[in-house]
Amino acid sequence: IALDTRLFIKNSTGNILQLIREFQLSLIELAEKNHDLIMPGYTHLQRAQPVLLAHHLLAYYEMTKRDTQRYKEALKRTNVLPLGSAALAGTTFNIDREFLSKELRLQRITANSMDAVSDRDFIVEFIFISSLLMMHLSRLCEELIIWSTQEFDFIEISDSFATGSSIMPQKKNPDIPELIRGKTGRVYGHLISLLTTMKGLPLTYNKDMQEDKEPLFDTVDTVEKSLSILSLLLREIDFKKENLKKATENGYLVATDLADYLVTKGLTFRKAHHIVGDMILSAQKQNKELHQLDLHEMKHFSSLIGNDVYAWLDPASCIDRRNIKGATGPKEVKKAVRKAKKELQS
Repeated sequence: IALDTRLFIKNSTGNILQLIREFQLSLIELAEKNHDLIMPGYTHLQRAQPVLLAHHLLAYYEMTKRDTQRYKEALKRTNVLPLGSAALAGTTFNIDREFLSKELRLQRITANSMDAVSDRDFIVEFIFISSLLMMHLSRLCEELIIWSTQEFDFIEISDSFATGSSIMPQKKNPDIPELIRGKTGRVYGHLISLLTTMKGLPLTYNKDMQEDKEPLFDTVDTVEKSLSILSLLLREIDFKKENLKKATENGYLVATDLADYLVTKGLTFRKAHHIVGDMILSAQKQNKELHQLDLHEMKHFSSLIGNDVYAWLDPASCIDRRNIKGATGPKEVKKAVRKAKKELQS
C-alpha cells in the first residue's frame, strides 16, 4: 500500500503538471489577445493605478509557476522505495532494494523501515501543495466573479460556464468560478483532516492511517477537474474594452504619477503626496478628474506645475513609464510573455 500510494501520487503529479501547463497556456493566450488593454489595478479592492491586463494575468502565471516547482520538488521525497520494510522491522529475505528502485524508476530507497511504514508526509505535502494551487485558482475565480458583476462589468463569461436562475429571468450566474472557489475549501479540509489524523499516532502503523486515501483521491479529482475547466473558461472569456477604459480614466488612478511629476520638479515625495491629495479633494468637489483641471487651477497648488503635467495624467503614459523589469510597462510585459512561452516549451 505504501508503495502503491507513492506511485499513485507520482502519476497524479505528472497529470497535474500537464494541466497546470495547459492552464498557463490559456493565460498567455488571453494576455496576448489583449496585450494593449489597460485596466485598473487594485489595492483593498479600490482603484489604485493603471496596469496592463496582460500584466495582471501573468501574475497568475507566476503563482502557478511556483506551484509547478513545488510539485516537482515534492516528487524527490515521494519517489522513494519503501519495499523491504515489511511490517516495521524490515524483511528477512535478501532482496535487492536498489534494483527494485531502479526498475520502478524511483530515485532512492528509504533509510529506516519504521519511518517508511509510518510515513505519510508525502501525502500531506501533496495535499498542501494542492491547497496552495487551489488557493491561486480560487483568487482568480474570485476576480472573474467580481468582474462579471453589473457593478464592475469588465468581462462576459461564456454561457457554457454560467447558468440562469429558476426564478429571475435576467440572471446569468458565474457557476464554474463559484464552484472552484467553493471546492478550494474542500481541499483545505482534506489537509487539516490528515494532519489531525497523523498528529497523535505512535510509531509505526495504525489503522487511523486508512483515513489518508479519501482526502488524497478527492484532492486529485478536485485539482484536475478545476484546472481543466478553468483553462477552457479562459479561452472563451471576453473583456469589455470600453468599460475597462472608462474605469481606468475615472478614480484618480494617475495620482501617484502626478506626485512623481512633482518630485521630478524638486519636491520631496512627502510634500508632493500632500499637494496631490489637496488637488484630488478640489477635483472631487468639482466632480472632475485630475486631467480635467486647467493649468491655472493646478498652479494654485504648486507653481512648479507646467504644461508638461498633462503628459503625466494619461493612463497609457503612466504605464509606459513603468519600464523596469517586472513592472507593467508594455515592453517588459511583452518580454514576460516571451519568457513564459519559452519556459513552457522547455
